[in-house]
Parts: sequence; C-alpha cells; structure tokens
Amino acid sequence: MWREITRRTFSGVGFGEPADAAEVAAAERRLGRPLPSELVSLLGEADGLVGHDGVDTVWPLRQIVEQNLLFWTDHSFADLYMPFDALLFFGDNGGGDQFAFVRTPARPDIFVWEHEDDSRRWVARDLRDYLVRSLTDGGDDWYR
Repeated sequence: MWREITRRTFSGVGFGEPADAAEVAAAERRLGRPLPSELVSLLGEADGLVGHDGVDTVWPLRQIVEQNLLFWTDHSFADLYMPFDALLFFGDNGGGDQFAFVRTPARPDIFVWEHEDDSRRWVARDLRDYLVRSLTDGGDDWYR
C-alpha cells in the first residue's frame, strides 16, 4: 500500500528494506512507547523513504529511535527549546525542520517543528496526507 501511494506521487522515491516485527518491537522498547500504527505499517514495507533531492522523508527505524532519544534526553535542548516529550519525530525536510506525530494526546496528525524559532504546527492530517503533500511538491519548504 505505502509503496504504491508514494510511487504514484513521486516515481523517484527510494525505499529502504522492510523492517521486521522484531526490529519494531525492539525500537518501541528503547523508546518506551509504541510507534503509531501507520508508521509501523509503512516501516514494514520500507525502512525509510527518500524523496526529492535525497531528503529523508521518512527516516529508517534506527534513526527514528536515535533522534527521538536525543531530543527527549539531551539536557542542552532544555535551554533552547520547549520540551519534545509529546512528539515522535520520523522525518525531515533536509534543512533542519523535522516532522512528527503528536503522541500526547495520541493523534494521527503530522506537525512540523521549525528549528529556527522552535515553532510546532500542523501540516498533514495523517501519514498518507504527509507523504502525498511532501512528495508532490518536492521543495524543502512545501509545508509553508
């Protein structure tokens, strides 16, 4: 399903090898929380998606875990940004802004965190909408 959706939107999309259930379970244990079901489904088809200009539209599972643990635990971020605990980052625009699910309260919407001003705002109603929007335009600022 996810490969079809993304290929129809952008024929040049790149796919990582699928993540298996054991890898997802290990990632969820490390994160201490479940991943959104849509994201798990996508990772089961492709462990990461590369869009226009080599942008990591969806990070590989390993990077999802590493980036979120960093943002949730790095004390230096507390002096610079609002807390990230409610967000689960999964991709970026190639220029520093990152995309996330809101985990508290859990919802399917996708938000962008803009690193220049620490703003967080809605950009897509769910993962499918995010993929179509980001892969259709292809610019690193498609969400503005």
